[in-house]
Amino acid sequence: MATVYFDEATRRFSKDDAPAVDGITLDIADGEFLVLVGPSGCGKSTTLRMLAGLEPVDGGRILVDGHDQKGVRARDRDIAMVFQSYALYPNMTAAQNMAFALDNAKVSKAETRQRVAEAARILELEPLLDRKPGQMSGGQRQRVAMGRAIVRNPKVFCMDEPLSNLDAKLRVSTRSQIAGLQRRLGITTVYVTHDQVEAMTMGHRVAVLRDGRLQQVDTPERLYDSPVNTFVASFIGSPAITLVESEVREGVAHVHGVPVPLDRAVAGKAGEKAVIGLRPESWHVVASPTSGSNGSAVALNVELVESLGSESFVYGRPAGAGEEAGRVTVRLDKRTHLTVGDVVHVEPNRGEVHVFDASTGDRIEA
Repeated sequence: MATVYFDEATRRFSKDDAPAVDGITLDIADGEFLVLVGPSGCGKSTTLRMLAGLEPVDGGRILVDGHDQKGVRARDRDIAMVFQSYALYPNMTAAQNMAFALDNAKVSKAETRQRVAEAARILELEPLLDRKPGQMSGGQRQRVAMGRAIVRNPKVFCMDEPLSNLDAKLRVSTRSQIAGLQRRLGITTVYVTHDQVEAMTMGHRVAVLRDGRLQQVDTPERLYDSPVNTFVASFIGSPAITLVESEVREGVAHVHGVPVPLDRAVAGKAGEKAVIGLRPESWHVVASPTSGSNGSAVALNVELVESLGSESFVYGRPAGAGEEAGRVTVRLDKRTHLTVGDVVHVEPNRGEVHVFDASTGDRIEA
């Protein structure tokens, strides 16, 4: 186990282009499960590969247990990498794939057998040890790749989108296995994904990247409840947050015509314009346009209903508004039944409004 520290770490593929990773500073605790998340091309995989020694660090440094990794070869870093493609040798059995790194390191045959057997027990791979990759499912191959990393007893696990090749049901079960495995082993883990649901359900903390820059590092709960800017607010959360630009007058913003009183200190910092954010659960249905506490409500033309059994999500646009108005997403309980073409009246819940600066996109707090 180890601590990991990115100190203004930078990677440039070309001096004429913007950095792929731009001055990231990130402190990862011993035994922590940290998830790097962001859209495609944001630099998360490059960041991981820099830690593993597969990409050079062009600026700043990376420390593992306080030791600068500059000049340390990937094979000497005691970091185990789990790849998206599994990277198993097709002509070797599962046991041989898992033992390969130990054989190269001249570990005794007795200890190699013991380590492979223990990893196979943890990952429930014992019936598969004599099979080759072509005889296994995607989920089984992924567990073999995990086992190959586990047997090394590394200081750090690096996992680069290891579940992206699995079907939806298998992804859910495998991510819970990985999270449980990391808790049992206590090995510092840096995990890359583009799937924000995966990030929110697995990591102790989540680091959100955009265009090579770190936007926010926090627990999943704080990322959702207190995003630092509109990018994090819109990226984290499924379905996505509703963001509406509004004028602010006398401490009151308006969301599609509905007055939303703001905290006095927040309104003072917002100036004349702000971006108002509302999560799907931050709306409630009212019986008619005049029955709400503010005397008005947003009339939504329902365009899509996603039913999940215990709840549903309704997507609609304000009645009379054009495409530029954007969709509003509302979470409903299973007792509320709507269909496409219906009109539903909703109001924002007081105290559940996110406020952002209209020019910078940064969060405004009291």
